[in-house]
Amino acid sequence: MSVLIVTGATGGIGSALVRRARAAGRTVAAIARGEERLAELAQATGAAPYACDVLDEQALKATVERIAEEHGPIDGLAHAVGAIALRPLHATSLDEWRRTFELNATSAFLAVKAVVPQMMREKRGSVVLFSSVAVQTGLQNHENVAASKGAIEALVRSASISYARYNVRFNAIAPALTKTPLSQSFWNNEAMLAASTAMHPLGRIGEPDDIAAAALFALSDDAGWMTGQVIGVDGGLSAGVQPPRTKL
Repeated sequence: MSVLIVTGATGGIGSALVRRARAAGRTVAAIARGEERLAELAQATGAAPYACDVLDEQALKATVERIAEEHGPIDGLAHAVGAIALRPLHATSLDEWRRTFELNATSAFLAVKAVVPQMMREKRGSVVLFSSVAVQTGLQNHENVAASKGAIEALVRSASISYARYNVRFNAIAPALTKTPLSQSFWNNEAMLAASTAMHPLGRIGEPDDIAAAALFALSDDAGWMTGQVIGVDGGLSAGVQPPRTKL
């Protein structure tokens, strides 16, 4: 038996991934900070709950070791921890810049560092990290998000080469605006939702299941020959400029 670790498991995308993975028969260890919400998720899905702050390196390492002892080899990691901080660069404080990098990039580094040694020993594993459409497509006031998520994409490409000899794969999912609690302030406003919807060629913003489905595929054996890739799940936003809706 092997286990998939989902960090940020109680967030919108993390919880959707936990539900999908459990429905597919995967053993899932769910990591998050909030014990109450974690317990609710575990009760609803059958995932094994582990309360841990992923920015605490020693606590995370100990948690990963405990998961392996209790559930067997770790063959998957989906790191669904992140931050959204939208404001122009000149209005971003150094503390805000550092905090966004800490949540988006440093947390991913620590999660991968905790899990990869076990995958190397097993000579098997798949890691999925989460980027953003803003890395590829310039979006207003996204400087902090784009820079920190760009680090994720660079990590994925380099790590995919470093660990290929151990049969450990690295891929990233790059969503556009998705309807999660973290982004609620953007989609809960009718004017902002309408503007964002109009930007996406497919005519809607994302749902957590859209992102979770792509992540679960990247984690699966069906994607066994795919590594070092960034998969855009963004309603077509990265494909180009959306023209006014007229008949072809």
